[in-house]
Amino acid sequence: MNSRLGTLAIVLLAWALIYLPSLGSIAIKGEEGRRILPAIRMLETGNYIVPQVGSNPYYRKPPLVNWLVAASFKISGVRNEWTARLPSVLAVLAVAMAFVTIARPSLGPRGSIVAALIWMTNIGMIEKGRLIEIEALYVSLCGLAIIFWLSFWDQKKSPWLIWTPASVFLGIGLLAKGPTDLVFFYAIVLAVLWHTKDWRLLFHPAHFVGLAIMLAIPAAWAIPFVQRTTTEAAVDKWSAQFTGRLRGIDFKFFSWIQNIPRSLMYFLPWVLLLPFARFSKFHDRAQQRFARALAWGIAVPFVAVNLVPGAVARYSMPVIAPACWLLAMTYVEGALQWPRNWTRSDRDWARVVAFFIALGIAIGAIGYPLTSVVLKNRQQVKKAAAEINALVPANETLYAVNPDYQPVFFYVKPPVKYVSHIRKLPADARYFLVRTENETEATTTSKWAPLRAQPIARVHDYSKREMALFKVAP
Repeated sequence: MNSRLGTLAIVLLAWALIYLPSLGSIAIKGEEGRRILPAIRMLETGNYIVPQVGSNPYYRKPPLVNWLVAASFKISGVRNEWTARLPSVLAVLAVAMAFVTIARPSLGPRGSIVAALIWMTNIGMIEKGRLIEIEALYVSLCGLAIIFWLSFWDQKKSPWLIWTPASVFLGIGLLAKGPTDLVFFYAIVLAVLWHTKDWRLLFHPAHFVGLAIMLAIPAAWAIPFVQRTTTEAAVDKWSAQFTGRLRGIDFKFFSWIQNIPRSLMYFLPWVLLLPFARFSKFHDRAQQRFARALAWGIAVPFVAVNLVPGAVARYSMPVIAPACWLLAMTYVEGALQWPRNWTRSDRDWARVVAFFIALGIAIGAIGYPLTSVVLKNRQQVKKAAAEINALVPANETLYAVNPDYQPVFFYVKPPVKYVSHIRKLPADARYFLVRTENETEATTTSKWAPLRAQPIARVHDYSKREMALFKVAP
């Protein structure tokens, strides 16, 4: 573990075993289509400023995840689930590498590798890190900002080095999910500065320059975005996203009260060790204060965010990175303590940690391949696409009429073009898909007279929504 090259090799091997097996074997699911389909549209249209889902602009999230998927497709020359999810697994790897390089002088050789392995083997990161979803990216970017800030602060580096790299990661994070990361980053910063009484660092010019850098990064996209769209529509959508969470629109009490338990489950199995942490066992008083600061910086935003009426458990995932740091330093310093009536030795903690690491590796290396085999014949999105591919010749254009969000198009082989209304279908259209509410209009239109549009199939997506496939023929 003392060899830097050996440490990097261990982390890289563990990452490959957990995150790469069967990465592309399970069909896209959930919100993955909203990250992949706009990326494909970007490559087709050359418009990288305004993401689109179907024929409509997508205002709900910034475009970083779409850009990364598009880049992955472009660089690899392949469009499949594996290359779509590659940005997520690389983001997870980046944080693990930051632990064993940037944080190594602070955590030590042993602590840094333990932190990296904890990061890669908790349930939350294994689940989200193997999907092309926003969580893996924004949690990783927040983690990188926290690791760089804590490391350079602990190593007493220049304030410019303490603030600048962290600000860059936070700025990029604003392009992933908006300002959520700032809550967790500044909770750690303020807790550490409070416990160390080092408030001058907060008012150093480097911090204000860092804030300018952080805001300039999303502004480089937001300004041309506003120029190309209806400003009112974008602002309304963004404000609705934020205020809707605070006001608890569609508030569900029984789901809300489960936020904290579900959030804790994301850090399994490592969360089971936290009750055994005893900061008083740290040999150095400065380390005791630092550990308590980290604990407060983790706990306060964790509870606060989960208590927001419209919050869901995954919103609190940015606490995972500082929790990995805290647990690693606690373990290395021997500050984990068995209850007094338990006859256990300190060496048993090493066995527990080794078991948890092995469990995470087994989930990735064995569990996901088995899951992909079990789900092979149950992937509704691929079934729906197969129905379309069997009926529409590969050389025919398939038109999608105001389809909204339909991940099935990722698997459709004929070229797909989007139109907003049936009347905008071209005269030479021969195959098109409509949602069921538009089926009557498609059947009765005389647009192609003497030919007629006739339904030839009904396709059900993963969410059981139905679309009708039409063919224009005599």
